[in-house]
Amino acid sequence: MAVPSKQAKRGAYTPSTELVPEILAGRILAIARMISRAEGSYAEASVALAEIYRHTGKAHIVGITGVPGSGKSTLVSSLIKSFASGGYKVGVIAVDPSSPFSGGAILGDRVRMSDAAEACHAFVRSMATRGHLGGLTRSTLQAVDILDAAGYSPIIIETVGVGQDEVEVVRAAHTIVVLSAPGLGDDIQAIKAGILEIADIHVVSKCDKPEASATVSTLQAMMALGTASTRTSWYPSVLAVSSVSGACIRDLKENIGRHWLHLKQSGELAERQHNMCKTRILATAKQLFEHKFNEDAEVLDKHIQAVMSRDMDPTLAAHLLLGWEDKA
Repeated sequence: MAVPSKQAKRGAYTPSTELVPEILAGRILAIARMISRAEGSYAEASVALAEIYRHTGKAHIVGITGVPGSGKSTLVSSLIKSFASGGYKVGVIAVDPSSPFSGGAILGDRVRMSDAAEACHAFVRSMATRGHLGGLTRSTLQAVDILDAAGYSPIIIETVGVGQDEVEVVRAAHTIVVLSAPGLGDDIQAIKAGILEIADIHVVSKCDKPEASATVSTLQAMMALGTASTRTSWYPSVLAVSSVSGACIRDLKENIGRHWLHLKQSGELAERQHNMCKTRILATAKQLFEHKFNEDAEVLDKHIQAVMSRDMDPTLAAHLLLGWEDKA
């Protein structure tokens, strides 16, 4: 069980670098504070976050996604209990749509998950997308780093949902679980959103419904046609579960564990880690680039005016902003 921070004093600001040893010791308050600072983009926290990253790379990161209404939060609650019963220290980052008014996360169905977390000594944090289309912001992945360094594994990332722009989780997690609900037209949605290409494990929720077996058969048939992922030698399984009754949740937990073992034994883990790091570097570079010229709006506006007047094209403007005059 995580130990509460000894240095916690209401109203006192503890420098982020002083929180690092507490995070490594698994103290919950320090973990929560650092995640808040990552989400708030505190400049003061950058050195501490860099130090925390040096202690990561041990956790199994599991992405859970699926169309709205498929029961992701309920499934995560069941997985928390199942993993905790096996002695695992579970962390969860639940990514929610941003509130249009406050910019904060719309909590949705988080009460049940929080109850499961409290009972199992898991750590659950709900984070807002803040308008980021892919659903995973830099602070989301920094929160995963913090939990990783604190000794949590598996770390579950529950995404907003699946759509054309919401499959980033495949570049942020080792194991991708895609949840479908019977009777919601998920077979068509799966084709449209490319779910079959990203899933390592397919899960059909509400297995007590008569439509569930039909959804399982549809997914199996579609994979038999060769529409499953070609990025791995792992063949995705299809499981029907009930998060309410707990039916087959243990099977799902074991499948997640087998996939983690497969990645290690096949050598595919290194490739996934490589792709995850590449994605983070490029995404961070893009965010820093936008931030730089949002702050220095005069320079950006000068190039915008030149592009609008057709004195230069957008590619030349981008090269000049990057400082690539020799390539312009």
